[in-house]
Amino acid sequence: MQKVRLDRRLLRSVEAPARYLGGEWNMVKKSDRDERGQERIHFAFCFPDIYEVGMSNLALRIIYGLLNNEEDVYCERIFAPAPDMRLQMLEQNIPLFSVDTQRAAADFDILGFTLQYELSYPTILDMLSLAGVPIWQKDRKESDPLVVAGGPCVFNSEPVADFFDLIMIGEGEEVLLELMDAYRLKQKQGLSRQEFLRQAAMIPGVYVPSLYEASYDKNGNFISLEPREAGIPRRVRKRIISDLNQAYVPDKPLVPNIKIVHDRVFLELFRGCANGCRFCQAGMIYRPVRERTVELLRTQVDQQLAASGYEEVGLLSLSTGDYSQLHELCQDLLDSYQSEHVNLSLPSLRLDSVSIDLLDMASQTRKSGLTFAPEAGSQQLRDGINKNILKSDLLQAAKYAFELGWDRIKLYFMLGLPGETDEDITAIADLCYELVDLWQATPHTGKRRRLQIAVSTSFFIPKPWTPFQWEGQIRPEEMQRKQELLAKHLRSRFMTYQWHDFDSSVIEAALAKGDRRMAKAIYQVHTKGAFAEGEKRYFSYERWLEAFRDANIDWKHLVFDPIPEEAALPWEVSDAGIKKEFLLREKHKSERGETNPGCLHACTACGAAEFAIGICRERGVV
Repeated sequence: MQKVRLDRRLLRSVEAPARYLGGEWNMVKKSDRDERGQERIHFAFCFPDIYEVGMSNLALRIIYGLLNNEEDVYCERIFAPAPDMRLQMLEQNIPLFSVDTQRAAADFDILGFTLQYELSYPTILDMLSLAGVPIWQKDRKESDPLVVAGGPCVFNSEPVADFFDLIMIGEGEEVLLELMDAYRLKQKQGLSRQEFLRQAAMIPGVYVPSLYEASYDKNGNFISLEPREAGIPRRVRKRIISDLNQAYVPDKPLVPNIKIVHDRVFLELFRGCANGCRFCQAGMIYRPVRERTVELLRTQVDQQLAASGYEEVGLLSLSTGDYSQLHELCQDLLDSYQSEHVNLSLPSLRLDSVSIDLLDMASQTRKSGLTFAPEAGSQQLRDGINKNILKSDLLQAAKYAFELGWDRIKLYFMLGLPGETDEDITAIADLCYELVDLWQATPHTGKRRRLQIAVSTSFFIPKPWTPFQWEGQIRPEEMQRKQELLAKHLRSRFMTYQWHDFDSSVIEAALAKGDRRMAKAIYQVHTKGAFAEGEKRYFSYERWLEAFRDANIDWKHLVFDPIPEEAALPWEVSDAGIKKEFLLREKHKSERGETNPGCLHACTACGAAEFAIGICRERGVV
């Protein structure tokens, strides 16, 4: 084992040295060999961001515990070093290492990266470079670690496909254990790297990019992605957990030694989403909805609080308000833990799911503010994106909140949605002013603080596997104009306005829609010094445009022009379980301003019923 030595002088010179030292409460410690004296499989969960962000990720906590439950597997964690530590590592020739044992990354059998965000791609290349592991899959030797990927961005992994040995499509708990079985067989039989990859490609949900070849027409348009060998599946169907009540959840969560972004116990209520917002990739790729029982969730929270000492429980899902037993669960948690001063954290709620009882329960803990996501200011645009909420829903929820003493509300909107007009943008401001009027008209007793409405906007990014995947993005000059228009109308002492940079939104769209040719541009950006493109202070729009030119990528066409509905799509090598016919039908409904009711009210024949699980089975549509 190659262990990196971190001397005290180095650690004293960097911010938050605890990011790199491990030793946290509930950290797993194993020797290099198992009880039989055999070398363990050394797996590194690699998160392409700093410690505080990565440790807040639920997938890390799940995979870390799941793999370490295997006797012959030792899973450790590797995070991207912060800029000050990265500079020291480059100057002192210190390789990338794990926080658990400071094992050098190149010494692991498998490096498993999670693809959470397209702008993290250069960070992944930087981490491989720091590790001394060849960046391109074709350049790796038998002695190099296998570099694998999972996470939401794998539903179009083509821009980074040439960097990975294999990619896991969908939910990872089961497929990871099957991959460990395959790797054990590799070790036992002495299989070569390529022989192992061919066998791994037979595991449902595993995509081995090197076994596929892309084709283009004379104009450079993508035509197809086909297997190079007989027997390799033409499409890779996503893996999905059929019974969430049987899925692994760690009972002893890692407790960091420094404050992280989300420092609490996580309680995952369900997976999937029943609402069908047409811009939302997560709402499509994680279908169908599968819930955990209240009884199981209660057991999980009891175990995790007892093993961690946390004083806050965060309820997680794509749309927490849609959990069928939310009120029962919240009341149960309050009855059990309010006397112990454990806070209950509710994420952004659907406005039509908010009741005064729910807000009353939330107000009994810490009033940190309420977050809602109307997404659009006008009803016409909300109908177009299938955000099935009314202005009256927002006003009623706000009225409940004001009556219970809430005075801070955060509202999320999206600019540049298909069909958006200037009237839709000014409707955002109109809605905020109505909230101010409502707050002033709401009776209250005693002294209260001034109302704070925080408006936050991001830009629409067409994502694969959504009804809007064929849409183009608005151009940067139009993005800037829309931001300025909204800012002009949000001039009130009760309001603040935060917006997302439009230049990074353009690059994110290019990476989301790209094919394998994009890898050259990502590599060029890496060679030009990119390592943390997700942070505003390190992001360079000009560097990306230069890389696109160097790689001969027509990025303007890729980002701004609509995709013909009949065109082949590079991400269709994956199978998200959603029918193309459904996505097109939803796109056309959007153009007509029509809505659909969502899975809780009627089946929309999206294709998820073919899995015969979750809400589809419960409602008898399979």
